[in-house]
Amino acid sequence: MLRKTLTKISRRLRLFRDDTNASVTVEFALMMPILFWAYGASYVFFDGYRQSAINLKTAYTIGDVLSRETQAIDDTYIDGVYALQGLLIRTNASRSLRVSVVRWDEDTESFSLEWTATRGEIGDMSDQEAAGLQSKLPAMSDEDRVIVVETWNTWTPPFTVGLPTAEFQDFVFTRPRFAPQLVWAS
Repeated sequence: MLRKTLTKISRRLRLFRDDTNASVTVEFALMMPILFWAYGASYVFFDGYRQSAINLKTAYTIGDVLSRETQAIDDTYIDGVYALQGLLIRTNASRSLRVSVVRWDEDTESFSLEWTATRGEIGDMSDQEAAGLQSKLPAMSDEDRVIVVETWNTWTPPFTVGLPTAEFQDFVFTRPRFAPQLVWAS
C-alpha cells in the first residue's frame, strides 16, 4: 500500500515537473515589474556615466581653449568660459568652474599660485592648495606654468532606483601652447 502511494506521488510530481502549460498573464504580472525596474536602472546607471564623461570632456575642452589663448584674459573671458561649460554639459543642474595658473619653483620645490578665477559655488584656489598639487601635476622645469581647470557638476538620477544624487568633480591640467603663460588682465 505504501509502495502504491509513493508511486502515485512520484508519478504526479513527474507530471507536475514536466507540465509546460502556464498562464501567460501570471508570468507577465510576475516578470514585468522586474523588467521595468531593470530597464529603468540601466538607463539611470548609463545616464550617470554619460554625465560624468561629459563633465570630464568639458574640463578638457576648457583647458584646451585656455591653452591656445595668447592675449590676457579677464572676468568677461571667464564668464564666457563658464557659459561654454553650461552649453557643453547640457543640464540645468548646479555647476562650478575654477581656472588657476600655477608655477613650479625649483628653489622651493613647490607650486605657487599665479592667479585663480571661479564661477559657481566654489571658492578660489588658495596658495596652500597650489602648493599641495605636487601629487596631481607632472614634473616641470623651473618657472614653468600649467593651467589647472576644475569642473563640478551635480547629477540627479532621473528615476529612483537606489542611486543618490552625485557630484562629479574633474581636475585637468594643460600647458600653454602658443605663449609661455596665460596672463590675467589687471
